[in-house]
This record gives sequence, C-alpha cells and structure tokens, in this order.
Amino acid sequence: LPMKSGYTCGGSTVPTAVAEAAEAAGLQPARSYGMTECPCVSGPDRFDPKEVLVYKQKTGSVVGFPGTKKVSNEELLELAVEILSPAALENQITSENAPRIKAKISAECANGPTTPEADDILYKKGVLVIPDILANGGGVTVSYFEWVQDLNRDHWSEAVVNEKLKEIMVKAFTSVLAIARREQIDMRTAAYLLAVQRVADAMAMRGLYP
Repeated sequence: LPMKSGYTCGGSTVPTAVAEAAEAAGLQPARSYGMTECPCVSGPDRFDPKEVLVYKQKTGSVVGFPGTKKVSNEELLELAVEILSPAALENQITSENAPRIKAKISAECANGPTTPEADDILYKKGVLVIPDILANGGGVTVSYFEWVQDLNRDHWSEAVVNEKLKEIMVKAFTSVLAIARREQIDMRTAAYLLAVQRVADAMAMRGLYP
C-alpha cells in the first residue's frame, strides 16, 4: 500500500512503500515502513497493518478494506513507490515487468521473487535489490536464538530478541552493502561473496574433520 508522499512519523519523513503479501512476511515490513500491506488493494492513506490483518481474518480477503481500491498484482508491483517488498511468491518480478518497476528499493521478503534476468535489469536501472538471503534472514536468525536459549535453559524477552536481531541484521546489511560498493556488483552477488568467504574462513580456522 503506498502512503501519501511526505507522510511524517515522529518528525521523520516516511517513504512510500508497498508490500506484496498479507501474512507474516508482508506484515513485518509494513510495520517497519509505517504503512500496511494489502495484495490487490491500493489507497492514498496510511493504514494500520493490524487493522488490515483483522479485516482479512474476518472476511478472508483484504479486498474491500475501507479507503482502498482493488488493483491487480501486476499493478501492485509497478506502483510508483520508493520501496517495494515482494513478500508472497517466487518469480514475481521477471524480465517482462522489471523494466516497469518504479521503486528505488526492492526488499525481497519472499524466497526468490526476482528472476535472474530481472535481477540484471533492475541492477542496470539503479534499483537497490536487498536479496532474499539477506532481507528475510531474520526468521532463521531468531530460530538460532531459540536454539541458544534452549541450550542455556534461558528465556529472552521480546525486546531482547528484537534488539539482538536488529544488531545482527544491520551489521549484515552494512557488510553486504560495503562489498557491493567496493566490487561494483549487485547486492545478491555481494551477499554470496560474503557467505562463501565466511565458510572459507571457518574451514581454514577449524580445519577439515570427519
């Protein structure tokens, strides 16, 4: 859902954004962006993500949410927003629609929402694609947190989990962005380079063993 341009929250300008999902993968970026996500729905105002989710649970769909109009999924992806978050299915952004993507940033909350051909097109257009391996890595990171708590017979509050998660994700994003800028490559390739390097470093440090 795009918000009004220039919308402010806490004194800061919030960018226009749209997330292609109505469940957990789309709800979290919606909260982060200060907007809501509704597949096939568009409106000019800011919506409360919780209200949209409640509406969907009651009606089975987000279509018809007050103050919105129905749009196709294709139209949703091509809306004139600053941040696009494909958070539903694979292969949503292809070589066919990539030239029409207007967002400046694409944060992939779904797994594999962008085809390799579309990736090249978006990179050449100057669209910053935050790849799925990075953008939706928070889920497996929190799974790791659960494992650590279980091993230690410990229990962290939600605030502690969120703070630890933020620290790791911000550090990961900063590291990937630095590689992308240094090597003049896209963020996905940079993320792969960083991942392979970390595995190589770990193997060199620990050695190979059965």
